[in-house]
Formats: sequence, C-alpha cells, structure tokens
Amino acid sequence: MRTALVIGTGLIGTSAALALAGRGVVVHLADHDPEQARTAAALGAGTDEEPAGPVDLAIVAAPPAHVAATLADAMRRGLARGYLDVASVKGGPRRELESLGLDPAALSKYIGTHPMSGREKSGPLAATGDLFEGRPWVLTPTRDTDTEVLNLALELVSHCRAVPVVMDADAHDRAVALVSHMPHLVSSMVAARLEHAEEVAVRLCGQGIRDVTRIAASDPGMWIDILSANPGPVADLLADVSADLDETVQALRALQSSDEAKRREGATGIEDVLRRGNAGQVRVPGKHGAAPTVYESVVVLINDQPGQLARIFADAGRAGVNIEDVRIEHATGQQAGLVELMVKPAVAPVLSAALRERGWAIRQ
Repeated sequence: MRTALVIGTGLIGTSAALALAGRGVVVHLADHDPEQARTAAALGAGTDEEPAGPVDLAIVAAPPAHVAATLADAMRRGLARGYLDVASVKGGPRRELESLGLDPAALSKYIGTHPMSGREKSGPLAATGDLFEGRPWVLTPTRDTDTEVLNLALELVSHCRAVPVVMDADAHDRAVALVSHMPHLVSSMVAARLEHAEEVAVRLCGQGIRDVTRIAASDPGMWIDILSANPGPVADLLADVSADLDETVQALRALQSSDEAKRREGATGIEDVLRRGNAGQVRVPGKHGAAPTVYESVVVLINDQPGQLARIFADAGRAGVNIEDVRIEHATGQQAGLVELMVKPAVAPVLSAALRERGWAIRQ
C-alpha cells in the first residue's frame, strides 16, 4: 500500500492515518468538517489535499449511521482500489450498503472492519499513532470479498501493529454488544447514581468505583450513534442483566428478614451471583491475550511528585523483578497515592524487601 484516503478524521480515523503516515504511506484526509481534517493534517496524519487519482485504500471512519452512504459515494466516484470502514457495528452497514443498488463488482471491493481500541476522548486531538498496537482488529470478509481488498485490509492492520481477527459480521455485532456496548451502558447507569449523591459520599470514591465508571466519561453523541446501529443484541443482554438485578434485589431484601431461613436463602442468592461473576471474570484474556494469571500485589505509598513512578520501576528493575501490571489509587484530598505493583507470587517478597531497602513505604 502506497496511498490511502481516510474519510472521517476523528479519533479512529486520525489514529489510523498517523500510523500509516508513520510507515511511509501517503495519506489523504477528508472530513465533512474541513477544519477537523486540517487539524489532523497539522498533527502529521497526512494532507487534506484531494488525491490526484484513485488511492490504494479508502478508509471510512464515519459514525455507523453514515457508513453506507459514505462508502457508496466513494465507490461511485472511484476513489480507491479497495474500501473498508472501521465502525463498531458491521451487519447493519453491510446490509444497508447492499440495498443502495451498487454493482456487485463494486461491493466485492469492500470489507467491513472494526479495530477494538479507543479512548474516552474523541476528535483528532485525542488520536495517537499507537492506539491500535497489540489490539484485536476484526475483519468481516464475505465469500464475495476480493482477495486484493482483504490483503489491503491486512496490510492496514499490520501497519497499525494490531492483531487481525476474522469473524462473521453478525457474530461480531453480538460479541461487541457483550464486551463493549452493554458494559458501557451499565457503567453509565452506575455513574449516574453519583450525579446527585451527597458530596461526603463522593469523596469516599476509591479505585473500585473509578474502574467501574471510567468508560462512562465517553461522548454521549458518539454512543447514541453506536447503540442505534446495534440495539437488538444490546437490549437482549440488558434484559438478562435486569433479571439478575431483580433476583439480587430480592436476595438482599431477604437478608434483611428476621426469618433465619429467608436470610440463608438471601445469602445463597448473593453467593450465586458473585460466584458466576468470578467464573465470567476468569475468562477475560490476560496479558498478551494468554490465559489469566494470578499475580500478587505489592502496594507502595508514594507522594505526588515528578519522577516517583520512574524511581519505583527503576528500583524494581535493579532487583531483577518484572512488573506485570500496575494500578494507581489517588488519595482523596492529599498529594499522595498508592501504587499497586502486580508481580508473580514468587518474586513479591523479593520486590517488597528491595523497595523497603531503598526507602519506600510498603503497605501490607
């Protein structure tokens, strides 16, 4: 691939353009808002000048509701040898595109894709060239997809250093409803409980509530577009969650009872949902997509000063310990926090001793 056209210069489109430009591809940028395309160009994502002729690959990074129309327009104008989109739903846009009366030969030049990566922020200023590194990038070819177009899509994924995953379009939509769309709504519902909560309660927020509500900070307009394109599978999953919630509420009410048998029944109900949660959580892929690994935590108290994290990592390196993962919990109202270093259980005592020796305060 030598040339590409990115239509839609938001977070995903600009990030893909940055990755391609960084690999030497000549990238042209287009957007319904010319100022946004100029911003992306100023960031080094390419040029906002129109290409002189057909490019190798056109990448449509429009909201799901506009993908089919944007693709059809680009195909009728002959803008590229191959076309793909990066929308978060695949079945609906494909069927809509097929309904627009395009020649079958033109449709064979299209493949639906979805990079499984993003941020809470949107727009070109939030874009980074490494946004997709190590992340799954779903490809949904059909039996009619031209081999050259599939190869161009694979080349794009390679340039972005993502991991290609081939799926059926409707299976993809059911999957993202489960792992992305439904969790986002649940996160928003939990965060909504905080809107009118007493200030003293909000000040008690710890890492747990931060983890659960992090994705609720995303742009509502963007999520309306996403959910409008995949409402059925998301509604089905939320109905299941609703049933679990009803049973959990009943179990909690039973725990309030003065009747010992009812309390035991309530405890059994709560234990059931917690155990099912355990069983589901262990299926979430671990580091590098491998099976989840149980790590041990070494918790270190740090001050909110420049260089603190770098010193901890350097001291861990001197001790010969690899940090597998890290979490930070900021203290409310204080310029301090706790850094939770996840390491293999066998080396946790080694790391604790080494950090204490170098003056770090270790929390048990």
